[in-house]
Amino acid sequence: MKTLDIYTDGACSGNPGQGGYGAVLLYNGTRKELREGFELTTNNRMEALAVIRALEALKEPCIVNLYSDSKYVVDAIEKGWVKKWKSNGWKRNSKEMASNIDLWERMLILLEKHKVKFIWVKGHADNIENEKCDELARLAITEGFLKKDEGYCR
Repeated sequence: MKTLDIYTDGACSGNPGQGGYGAVLLYNGTRKELREGFELTTNNRMEALAVIRALEALKEPCIVNLYSDSKYVVDAIEKGWVKKWKSNGWKRNSKEMASNIDLWERMLILLEKHKVKFIWVKGHADNIENEKCDELARLAITEGFLKKDEGYCR
């Protein structure tokens, strides 16, 4: 299996508000950048969608070191929260449903295909690739080609 590094970030102008994600995929000297913007969404949705879109871009099963500044995403996977929510009918606790179920379901399918290690990086702390992802996410918002986030609901 090929091994690569992926960096992801999500951004929102208002939360909820216009949002975007950025991702950088690095493999053996090759670089691929992804970005996409949405009319109305949340920061957490963009953080998760960045991971999904980056993993969807892989053409075969891979070993991935995935770097994100989102504790929401990293902890949900690495601490097993998402699998627990799913096994509990997508409930975080006895009273509260998990958020972004549509995205977690997509991500779990991709995590079965790829061997992914999630690594938290501090945002806005001079990590060049994390900063690039933030730049891509913000560019996606300002470019004006915003899509509808079909899974977002208030």
